Amino acid sequence: MSAPAGTIRVHAPQPSLLGRLFEPRALGRPAPLARILVYGGLLAWALVVLFPMYWLLVTSLKLPIDVNEGPKYLPFVDFAPSLHAWQYLLVDMRNDTLRPYLNSVITASVSTLLAVAIGSMAAYALSRIAYRPRLGSILVFVLCLAAAVLAMVALGLPWWLAATVGLALFYLVVRALGHRFRKSLGNGDILFWMISQRILPPVVTALPIYVMFQRLGLLDTHVALIVTYATVNLPIVVWLMYDFFASVPVDLEESAQIDGASRYRTFFDIVLPLARPGLAATGLLVLVLAWNEYLLALFLSSANAQTMPLLVAAQNATRGPQWWYMSVLIVLMILPVIMIALALQRFFTRGLLLGAVKG
Repeated sequence: MSAPAGTIRVHAPQPSLLGRLFEPRALGRPAPLARILVYGGLLAWALVVLFPMYWLLVTSLKLPIDVNEGPKYLPFVDFAPSLHAWQYLLVDMRNDTLRPYLNSVITASVSTLLAVAIGSMAAYALSRIAYRPRLGSILVFVLCLAAAVLAMVALGLPWWLAATVGLALFYLVVRALGHRFRKSLGNGDILFWMISQRILPPVVTALPIYVMFQRLGLLDTHVALIVTYATVNLPIVVWLMYDFFASVPVDLEESAQIDGASRYRTFFDIVLPLARPGLAATGLLVLVLAWNEYLLALFLSSANAQTMPLLVAAQNATRGPQWWYMSVLIVLMILPVIMIALALQRFFTRGLLLGAVKG
């Protein structure tokens, strides 16, 4: 149909080629140039992150002569790949690679479970219950602990006897003088004290921990590594999980308590399911820290409880760093962590919606 007489047609100006790059094609979609810049930056960053892993994998397929001749990047182009390093570490019976690997799996997984379980309950208690520990009682406990340690070192008392006497002395002093202590601490002070334990350099505590486990006869055992790793990573669990629990609405717990649910049932049936994204993220972080721990493992283990970081460091022999063996061991170390991170990835995005739950 033709346009009615007297109608003025207005043609919208067509944007130029340069203008099309800056204009989004649809609402909610970025402009083509913005997409190019964003995806180009992500691709460049992915290459930066993935290149060290590629380099490790390539180096693990090289012979010593290929490593010593200089950088070679492309298998079948720059060099002929070989499984020499893999066979030497995994097949040759003279090498005991499986035992350190199992030691790392046991110590890292068990210590992570302990730290997450204990730290989650502590974080929930700090987010819901107001604590007022007396400063005087804390000082008395520290003095009794120092007296027990002095009795063990100077007098040679057994640790169980010194600990029993110290606890009994602490109980008697607090019962007699506890009502005179006025100043108290709050939950914020407790949280700050916990996270301050991570500020302290680990090397400062390594020697006392070594002496303690030596007196207990637990050096070079899984128990020593598990207890130490769980204790060291416990403040991180408390600090991170406190924010997750604080974001859970209290109305849900009050409604459950009105229906007759105990605090323990409320915690396990209501709060923990809502905090699963936090548990996954915190557990993965603690697992990585325990899996890669070197300093404490160096002090507390030698042969029986040797972990993978110590085995990697042992490849720096008198002939120099054996990069081909190191690459194989590092590839074996990072694979489980990557697989666990991919399996728990779906929980990380759910953490964004944790604070949106309402009763």
